[in-house]
Amino acid sequence: MFETLTTAHGDGSFGKLLSQLAKTDVLILDDWGLDKLKQGQRNDLLEVMEDRHGRGATIITSQLPISHWHEAIGEPTLADAILDRLLHNAYKIKLKGESMLKKHANIDAL
Repeated sequence: MFETLTTAHGDGSFGKLLSQLAKTDVLILDDWGLDKLKQGQRNDLLEVMEDRHGRGATIITSQLPISHWHEAIGEPTLADAILDRLLHNAYKIKLKGESMLKKHANIDAL
């Protein structure tokens, strides 16, 4: 998503892309928090979450505990704003157990 948003800044389609993301029924952010966000990514994420707030579902998958998301986003003021929008009225499901990838890899190795 961030690569697409960066490209949209350059080719002038950023507003149109934001509008599409706002209208998307379900936005899925997979493997959230693998890398710390850069300034432009923080700004873009805030705009996306601001536009989507109260409109559609956002599903986030992450191995990073929610307590570490603030740090992964970076800049405290933007992190507060982004997390307010992401976590307000959120359902949090914490899964336990081994990775399904590991389980499938072990089955395939047999």
